[in-house]
Amino acid sequence: MLFWEKIVFKLLPVVIFILTASAVMAAPGKLIDVTKSGAIGDGATINTAAIQKAIDDCSASGGGTTQFPAGRYVTGTIQLKNNVTLQLDKNAVVLGSTNAADYRNVDPFMAGDGIALGYALIVADGANHVGVEGTGTIDGQGKKLKAAQTRYTVRPFLMRWLHCTNVTVKDVHLTNPGAWTLNFFQSRDATVERVTIRTRSTGLVNNDGIDLDSCEGVSIRNCDIESGDDAICLKTTSPLPCRDITASGCKLSTKCNAIKLGTESLGDFENISVTDCQIHNTGMAGIALYSVDGANLHNVSLNGITMDGVTVPICVRLGARLKTFRAGDQSKLPGTLRDVTIKNMRVTGARQIGMLINGITNHPVENLTLENIQIELAGGGTATNAQIQLPENESAYPEYSMFGKIMPAYGIYARHIRGLIFKNVRMATATPAARPSVACVDVKNMIPADFIPDQSRPE
Repeated sequence: MLFWEKIVFKLLPVVIFILTASAVMAAPGKLIDVTKSGAIGDGATINTAAIQKAIDDCSASGGGTTQFPAGRYVTGTIQLKNNVTLQLDKNAVVLGSTNAADYRNVDPFMAGDGIALGYALIVADGANHVGVEGTGTIDGQGKKLKAAQTRYTVRPFLMRWLHCTNVTVKDVHLTNPGAWTLNFFQSRDATVERVTIRTRSTGLVNNDGIDLDSCEGVSIRNCDIESGDDAICLKTTSPLPCRDITASGCKLSTKCNAIKLGTESLGDFENISVTDCQIHNTGMAGIALYSVDGANLHNVSLNGITMDGVTVPICVRLGARLKTFRAGDQSKLPGTLRDVTIKNMRVTGARQIGMLINGITNHPVENLTLENIQIELAGGGTATNAQIQLPENESAYPEYSMFGKIMPAYGIYARHIRGLIFKNVRMATATPAARPSVACVDVKNMIPADFIPDQSRPE
């Protein structure tokens, strides 16, 4: 055997292995059309069993795509399995059943307001490489489901991802959930991209847009959300943290808070970045940062945010409600809220006050930097308003309204803070303001110490 033939002979097994592995990786996954499993897209037939069969068969064969062609598919709870992506074609609509008996609650828990939640239309628990994609629609029919119940106790989320990894939700239109729209719990390595959410006009409560609960490594990009409750909300109903989260390029409108960390805040929040988002027509806070159940909230950055028509642009609260949300979890001592930067923000049409920043006695907010911020406010108020002493409300449910509707300053109210840095921060009023621009109580290390916003309307 010639020398070169010996080399080829020795390398041949390696070459065959590489080619075989490449072929396996390049091979497309299985495609299962739900109608081939018996689903009927007539808007009336309950398809839960047929859709679940298509998902189960797809996963059992190694994974792939479960496809919904054009049609209207009514279903109760369906559960995704490993390596399965739901593909909603154009004009494909998945409709939530209006019969409460068609839903399952895989992981019951209590929300921060004491309401029992956990039912879902689409759920995955402990699944890997799963998702929902396509230009179709998922409609929970929440209002009809509510009307069909004597007591509205079955309130399904549109989607729940529990203990999942490598999740993708992309391009779909989501509407009419019974409760939260898109919920991730103790999941990691997820992407939510170009998703449209419309829940604001349903008339239902707790219909948040995107909720990340005790998750890691999640990216939210270029989503368009109009929600009746919080638009993008990070929370920790378990002791595990929300960590390494990014949100960018999103358009947000809500009756409540546009970007919120907290309310439920048992686990920590760290390494959170929000950039280049547009907020408009928002009933509560544009940015709400809350640790009230013992969480350590730190290393949070918000950059390039625009707002128009919000009640309070920035609301920060370190409190001591100290609730738990699942059986067996232990309550904690008050946490920390520190090392937060908010910069490059422009606001028009702020209604109540520019910034409401509160710690509690012996637990101050620490190292808050505000840079390149312009806020235009309504102004007004009276000299009597300026004498108001706001209550501490250490254990109250955290919200912009927790201290009342009348503020002693038109621009900034800051209390129990150690390290408050202003860099090129301007606030202006549309009408003359009888109250001062800033009211500070127990604030130390404020830079500059004599910060006074410009009261003229910004050009």
